[in-house]
Amino acid sequence: MIQVDAAELETALQSMLARYEGPLERAEIYGIQVLHRPGARAHDWFAGVRPGKGLVKLMLLPIKANAGMLDGVSPTLLKRKSGDALFTLRPGDEVLLPEVEELMARAYAVYSGATTSIEGT
Repeated sequence: MIQVDAAELETALQSMLARYEGPLERAEIYGIQVLHRPGARAHDWFAGVRPGKGLVKLMLLPIKANAGMLDGVSPTLLKRKSGDALFTLRPGDEVLLPEVEELMARAYAVYSGATTSIEGT
């Protein structure tokens, strides 16, 4: 497998988030592009991606109130978690993208109200 750089990793994460545009809209909070419900208050947002130096940060805010969402997440991805709802990914972590995509879908289900909570929370 060819390792991607941080910019390619950011593009992949942004592409995952783009699937949720339509029901959600883009907004900016603290200089970070995030997705949120139309008309949502500033801190009621779903997810965002922020580039760093040689890394990319994925914020999935629904995890903060639904820690049970992390049940079954691989130890490798859990090692990338810092803070309540932040994952820091580096080149080489592209192997985690399918798992990140599934976690993002579960987070969206909670955020959109399709699931009111995740068991264990």
